[in-house]
Amino acid sequence: MNRISIITICFNNLEELQKTCVSVDAQLMQPDEHIIIDGSTKPDIKSWLENDPQPTYRKWISERDKGIADAFNKGVKKATGDILSHLNSGDELYDETVLQRVSGTFEKDTSLMWINGQLKLLRGGIWVIAGVPFEKKKLYRGMRSVFHPTMYVRKEVFDRRGMFDVELKSAMDYDFLCRIADEKNAFLNYPLAIFDPTGISNTGWMFSRKEADASYRKYYGPSIKQTVWTMRMILLHKLMKNPLGKLLYRIKVKLSKA
Repeated sequence: MNRISIITICFNNLEELQKTCVSVDAQLMQPDEHIIIDGSTKPDIKSWLENDPQPTYRKWISERDKGIADAFNKGVKKATGDILSHLNSGDELYDETVLQRVSGTFEKDTSLMWINGQLKLLRGGIWVIAGVPFEKKKLYRGMRSVFHPTMYVRKEVFDRRGMFDVELKSAMDYDFLCRIADEKNAFLNYPLAIFDPTGISNTGWMFSRKEADASYRKYYGPSIKQTVWTMRMILLHKLMKNPLGKLLYRIKVKLSKA
């Protein structure tokens, strides 16, 4: 069977890390490794890892890093599993069946290089389930259909396509997606993770969008569709920041469920 390594990066947020660890430890099929990359300036996380009982599959590195991408890459280098997942501190596995579902998908089709699934996230002030199958032709939209906490990637893909770009501060996951777009993939029509609404991709949305647009142009060239889509997303982002926008979104969600 494929060995699964979960990589969790953290920075001065012990409570969020513990929440993530609880969801990992609750799995019916536990991971072969849960690697913590702790770049904190405070001793809280290191002390908890060293002094509280931890499962045998939990490993950690406590040292300063050069940013999110550097921390991601440390995890990839340390991992010995065949399949890698980056589940950031604060994010959670959706339920106890997630790793069983992921493992079963790779077992059914051994030629798969990566998979993704649905994500539970806070949008417009309400919790929703989002995510659809990946389509390369829609990459210009950014990570609209693929959510990083739901991605499981064979380690050999990193060997072929390279690691996360340490020059990027936020959109390194999208940059990586652009490079692996031609690798065989599959979609699990089931929630695989719960997204922490306080994460950098939420709080630094505009900056992340600019980095993502630059990555797309780097690999695929200028695109009118991308420019128009970015303008649309900026307008929607601003709309969702006010009560009217949130109300309209709630109505849209209710109508879609009717």
